[in-house]
Amino acid sequence: MSASGDAAMKQYLVLAMREPAFDAAVVEPHRVFLADLREQGRLERSGAFSDKSGGAYVLLAPDLDAATALAQRDPLHLTGASRLTVYEWQV
Repeated sequence: MSASGDAAMKQYLVLAMREPAFDAAVVEPHRVFLADLREQGRLERSGAFSDKSGGAYVLLAPDLDAATALAQRDPLHLTGASRLTVYEWQV
């Protein structure tokens, strides 16, 4: 069963705010990362902010620790290009 079909999954909002040393070369690896999460049923939606300050995405995970572990695999985080903050999001 996909993660999106699992009733135990919760939504987590990941805010990805660009750091001063942001390098645009990380955008494509970040998009590949998100595509992989979407394929696994772990990504609900994603998008960039129009002011170019960063973006956000919604993960599906059983708990905050799991959501944070997923977000920490994002190339934006691994390269230090963006500061990621994860929140449980009760919509």
